[in-house]
Amino acid sequence: MRISRPIVTATLVLALAACGADAKPAADSKEIKVGLLHSLSGTMAISEVTVRDAELLAIEEINKAGGVLGKQLVPVVEDGASDWPTFAEKATKLIRQDKVATVFGGWTSASRKAMLPVFERYKALLWYPVQYEGLESSPYIFYTGATTNQQIIPGLDYLKEQGKKKLFLVGSDYVFPRTANKIIKAYAAANGMEILGEEYTPLGHTEYSTLVNKVLQAKPDAVFNTLNGDSNVAFFKQLKSAGSSADSLPVLSVSIAEEEVTGIGVDNIAGQPVAWNYYQTTDTPANDAFVKAYKAKYGQNKVTSDPMEAGYNAVYLWAEAVKKAGSTEVEAVKKAAPGISLERPEGLVTIDGENQHMYKTARIGIIQPDGLIKQVWDSGKPIKPDPYLKGYSWASGLAAGQ
Repeated sequence: MRISRPIVTATLVLALAACGADAKPAADSKEIKVGLLHSLSGTMAISEVTVRDAELLAIEEINKAGGVLGKQLVPVVEDGASDWPTFAEKATKLIRQDKVATVFGGWTSASRKAMLPVFERYKALLWYPVQYEGLESSPYIFYTGATTNQQIIPGLDYLKEQGKKKLFLVGSDYVFPRTANKIIKAYAAANGMEILGEEYTPLGHTEYSTLVNKVLQAKPDAVFNTLNGDSNVAFFKQLKSAGSSADSLPVLSVSIAEEEVTGIGVDNIAGQPVAWNYYQTTDTPANDAFVKAYKAKYGQNKVTSDPMEAGYNAVYLWAEAVKKAGSTEVEAVKKAAPGISLERPEGLVTIDGENQHMYKTARIGIIQPDGLIKQVWDSGKPIKPDPYLKGYSWASGLAAGQ
């Protein structure tokens, strides 16, 4: 079955509205409930479980430090089950029935787009922790992962600097890869690069021999990979079985972090480049503390990664906005949030008041034989988020139809 844009109609949102009463969080002198909504089962669980774990760690740390406004945070955890309508259903439950103050959740753009009309309908807040394709902003979503000019474009700049002019695009069949590749093709046309092929497979797909042969026969200089979830396991194993290596064919990925490397098997992916904003090896004082705390809670063999760090950050950023507002009331939090800056494991992160995205430092890394990622390039300072790519003349008109 092909996965593309989720269908979340007005009828569905209104039907979901029938359950529950007031969307405002219930007043409680001792507790503040917050929602955590990720895929804990299905094809995306390989990536999303650890984001939930990082958010739980942040909640635990904040509670130990006295909570927020003198109250303890109480997580209400739901499973989106790698199914976009389920994300909309569970978001509605968290808002209407559980009356959470905010929700931290999602991974795929399909899940986010399924939830977006729910949060806008009820004027509730979603903190979305994963890099995405841009061309979107919502007054009821804070985007703590990278947008296009903080990950995809730096990745393309890196490939260009490495002399990679012929690209093959491989992605999962839903909104993020298709929109990202639309942007990549526009960048390529403006930068003297050639797209030799563009292929999509359903989420959860595991048979890649035909696609791998197609890629190798095209003889690209590099592959730009937007596969998501456990499909990456099959793709990289079958790519290696076909005799390909990082030296012969670099595959730059934007959805493979340390956790996914473990699932794929480091022997299948060592030497390949990735584009993110954070790695377990990122050298900051805040990261040393984060890595130690995460391993102490979940096990010394566990790794940290960009999306989980962005989820961890989201809890702290929301808490800071609540403290500044003196309230968990949504409009007060939104008003207080712009300009908030915190030193996080990835470095300085600042909320942009114009679009509710974050200033973030871009980083390119190479997967090492030990499964960690070594940074080989960074942007030097946090990049202002530009989700609609207004600062790039070649991107004019890309937002049409989004």
